[in-house]
Order: sequence, then C-alpha cells, then structure tokens
Amino acid sequence: MNAVERRVLDSLDLDDMIRFIGELVAIPSYGGKETRAQKHMAEKLRSLGFDVDTWMIDFTELRRHPDFSMSIPRDEGMGVVGTLGGGERSLILCGHIDTVDPGDPANWATDPMKTTVKDGKLYGRGVCDMKGGLAAALYAVKAITDAGVKLKGKLIYESCIGEEDGGCGALATCLRDYRADAGVIMEPSEVKLAPEVAGAMSFRATVPGRSVHACVREEGVSAIEKFVTVFNGLKELEADRNRRVSNPLYRRYKAPYALSVGTVHGGQWPGTVPEKVTFEGRLGVAVGETQQHARAELEKKMGEIADGDPWLRDHRPTVEWSGYSFAPSRVPLDHPIVKTLAGSYMDATGSEPVYEGMTYASDARLLINVGGTPTTVFGPGDVRVAHGANEHVSLAELETTARTLALTVLRFLGYEG
Repeated sequence: MNAVERRVLDSLDLDDMIRFIGELVAIPSYGGKETRAQKHMAEKLRSLGFDVDTWMIDFTELRRHPDFSMSIPRDEGMGVVGTLGGGERSLILCGHIDTVDPGDPANWATDPMKTTVKDGKLYGRGVCDMKGGLAAALYAVKAITDAGVKLKGKLIYESCIGEEDGGCGALATCLRDYRADAGVIMEPSEVKLAPEVAGAMSFRATVPGRSVHACVREEGVSAIEKFVTVFNGLKELEADRNRRVSNPLYRRYKAPYALSVGTVHGGQWPGTVPEKVTFEGRLGVAVGETQQHARAELEKKMGEIADGDPWLRDHRPTVEWSGYSFAPSRVPLDHPIVKTLAGSYMDATGSEPVYEGMTYASDARLLINVGGTPTTVFGPGDVRVAHGANEHVSLAELETTARTLALTVLRFLGYEG
C-alpha cells in the first residue's frame, strides 16, 4: 500500500460504523415495509456528500418486465441511489435494506431490533443479511472522503428493497439506468470472494387424496401419505441434480443447489382422511443452468413420481411456479473487479483470498443481466445465521470488508491524493 491508501485506512471510523448499523437495525424493514429505512439511508448519504436520487417505484410498470419477481405485497417502495465523483470509469456498491421477520423475540438472547456487541460479534436482525455489509461499504467510501482523497471515477452506492422476495428494488434501480463497469454486492460471503452465485425459484405443489371418515381410512386415500411419496421423490431429484456438480467453487457443499420444502398444509379435520396437501418449496438453480431447464427437471420428476404410484397416476399432483425467481450469476475469475478485490483483500489483511461460490441467490444476476454490470459478491457474515434467531456478524469481518472495499474503490476508480 502507498501513503494515500494507508491514510484512507487510518481514516476508517469503525465505532461510528457500528453505531450506524444500530440505527439501521432499529428501523424495521421487513414484510414489504422498507420506506422508513430507505429515507434514513438517503439522509445519511446526503450528510456524507453524495448526490442522492430517490424515487417511488411504479410496481404496475415494473411487473411488465420479464425479470420481475416479488412475493410480498407492497403498497409502496422507494429506490435510493447515491453517486460520488465523475469520470469515465464507474463502480457500483449494491446492497439490500430489507430483512426477514425477526420471529419470536423469546428465541433471541438479545433484542433483535437493537444491536448488541458480545464476544467480538454484533447481534441483531439484519446485521449479517445485510445491513452490516451496507454500512461497511458506505464507511469504506466515507474513509476515502474523510482522508481528503478525490476519486477519478464515479462511485454509485445503491440501497435496494425487496431482495429477500425477488429483487424488485434492484430491478427498478437497473431500469433507472444505473450501470457501471463493475459492481460489488456486499451479501454475507464470510469475506470470501464469490464470483459465482446460485439461482433459486419458489414453487407450490398440490397432492390430491380422497377423503373418507377416519374410522374407515383404508377406504380413502390420505393426501399426506401421498405427499410423503412425492417428498421422497423430490429428495431423489435433489441428489441427482447435485451429483452432476463438478464446480471447484462449490467443493465444500454436498448439495449446493438445494431443493427444500418450506411449508406443508394438509387435512381439514382429525376425524377425516385428508383430501389435499399443498406444499411450497425452493429449487436451487445451478450456475450456468437456465431457470427453464431447472423447472423442466422438477416437472418431469413430478410426472415420474406420479407414474410410479397407482393413485397418483390417475390423480396427478400439480406444480405452479409462484413467488420469487432468481437466475444464477457468474463473473470470470480474471475480471478486473475480482482481481482488484483479491489484491485489496491481501493488502488489507495480509492473507490470501479464498474464492467460493455462494449457494444462496442474490441481486447480482439483475445487475449483470439487466444492468449490464459485471458483478461479484463480497461481504461480512455467514449466511447460516442470517435468517434465524440470534443473527450476528463478526466485528473483524465488518472491518475487513470496509478496509478491502476502501482499497478496491481507490484502485478500481483511481484517485487524486
């Protein structure tokens, strides 16, 4: 690192960054209610000298786009983008402000809507996924301006809504013509460089039965029992799809493209054989695979399951593709943004970077496919704690993210000391 880069890293205000994460966590931004948090983010950007663009998203118009996906109803949604500097080269730092519901507070050791520091970790809903990453990126840029360094290129900071249920906010931002030479999304990657991100689609299926009085259950057909048949068949499909994976970026995962059943609803009365089961699930989409191919494989397997069962053969389960739909994404390992991140990480930490594909879906595919911006993922936190009680992120990873991104911005865009 040179003297200017060291001066920037010395200007990083970690204590203030942690306080700002606390401000974000204290503002609920789940269930489609993100406007208050977005307004707070816009005010913060203005206070830091960004040119800020805010707008109310037209969902009626947005729904017409083929990449639209939104499974949570929204009365309104706000887009927020801050820009800094100018010049020909440009870089996007993108993250989502929405979180999942905190769930039952009794399952938390701390208040989920307040940040708590304990044993080198920061706790609270969204600290990992991904308000911590949003703040780390913002304070990386703040360190640059606080050090009196002027960027030669254009920095675009995007705070998006609706990522958890499909990415409506990132889509709206791309369609507002925000694009750049490269992008970084600060999703939790355990500060690993993630040039590849899986896709995912949600689906709903219905399994029929025949209801009779429970006292003569053998004269009916339990939809719950037939659901078990379908479920076991889908587990076979998951194993088969993942056996084909030979991607070294996913070598630590047995099932990087998981097929998971998330909800099951069936039956109407304890004394009646259930006539119907409806269940919802998530199908992982492999990097390099189309969503159409993944859908076709699941639908084909459902047909094979039905063909192998005397009841289901004549009373076939149905599948509908509802809810969210995320395409996978990829940026080459030798792309300038990946190489710049790698070098910045080494200089910020003194360690070699780790490259790994992410098994979750992200907004990267929208920045790439709709916005024309080659985009990789790099951020603090482990997705394994993201949606549950006691969500947390390492303070050390927050610092590493901020330091790495500060150097990445400087080196990718250029600067005047």
